[in-house]
Amino acid sequence: MSGITFEILARSQHSKARAGVIHTPHGVIETPAFVAVGTKATVKGVTVPMLKDIGLSTIIANTYHLHLQPGSEIVQRAGGLHTFMGWDKPLLTDSGGFQVFSLGAAYGRTVSKISKEDLEEDTTAASVYDPDVASQHGKLAVIDEEGVSFTSHIDGSLHRFTPERSVEIQHRLGADLFFAFDECTAAEAGHEYQREAMERTHRWAMRSLTAHRQNLDARRKQGIFGIVQGGRFEDLRRESARALAGMDFDGYGIGGSYQKVDIDTAVGWVIDELPDERPRHLLGIGEPEDLRRGIEQGVDLFDCVQPTRLARTGVVYGPNGTKLSITHAAYTEDTEPIDATCECYTCRHHTRMYIAHLFRAREMLGATLASIHNLHYLVTLVRRERERILVESESLR
Repeated sequence: MSGITFEILARSQHSKARAGVIHTPHGVIETPAFVAVGTKATVKGVTVPMLKDIGLSTIIANTYHLHLQPGSEIVQRAGGLHTFMGWDKPLLTDSGGFQVFSLGAAYGRTVSKISKEDLEEDTTAASVYDPDVASQHGKLAVIDEEGVSFTSHIDGSLHRFTPERSVEIQHRLGADLFFAFDECTAAEAGHEYQREAMERTHRWAMRSLTAHRQNLDARRKQGIFGIVQGGRFEDLRRESARALAGMDFDGYGIGGSYQKVDIDTAVGWVIDELPDERPRHLLGIGEPEDLRRGIEQGVDLFDCVQPTRLARTGVVYGPNGTKLSITHAAYTEDTEPIDATCECYTCRHHTRMYIAHLFRAREMLGATLASIHNLHYLVTLVRRERERILVESESLR
């Protein structure tokens, strides 16, 4: 018996979009939903009450980082991740697979889920590469059939992840939903390597699923998602989706790194092959236009660091999703809120000129207020898409 269930409430008549509810031991996730990234058991610079005020229903934390600091045993002794971070709503954890990618295949490069051709010039992409550690220990990660050996980006200590070990750690963390261990590949990787990594991911997925099912207590409290790989190749994406669907996971993640156009192609191919009655999570994607396109393809969950990362550099979502660099001279005496139509705490209480001042003065509050706004913008965008699907479905009954 799984710890989660999923029901579909309505479907769009114009696309693959659907509105549903994921039931978990810590409450419901109304889908489609944006999932805030709380890498180290915190959404950077934003408190739990703030997150609730924003309207977030769930957060995803990072297995790799929590394993290194403070350690899954400490989180378990604290009562699990929910108690540890003071969050009483649904939680997700990833498997550490993307960190394997960024330490191994992307070693020495700045990496993100969107390929470099699609990154804006001022975007800082995610990376756990540390030049100091690299100089001490050589290559940071080595992948083999059993798992991956890697050195900590914190202190250079040696660690080993296998599918079974990743599941064990995630059982200790105690999130409502967690992901099977996978190998994430670069969007630009060729067909031969994509197949090799995909087939290894399938073997790791079955090992992850077996390890989870053998823990009777965990399987009653937690759901496990398999992750589809295959790069930008239609034959591999469809094959991977069919293989994972045959393993009967509680839900499915769509993994890998992408180019923008892949939201309409690679993601669409995968959706066609996955079980309709299970939730689907597009990993690491969170730009407004990508959320809309993903929802049209039938994606239920999205997570991305982009809203808070942009916020920390002073970039906020303005009216209609336009990006504003709040430190620009034009805003130093602007008495308007970031977006007059926005109902977030930041826009209700503060002006562009005040937030511009905070960034120019290097005050921490600036990043917090900008993060609140950016998160609220995406949560509201996805909620409105959900409401549109529900209204559209109702009008056709």
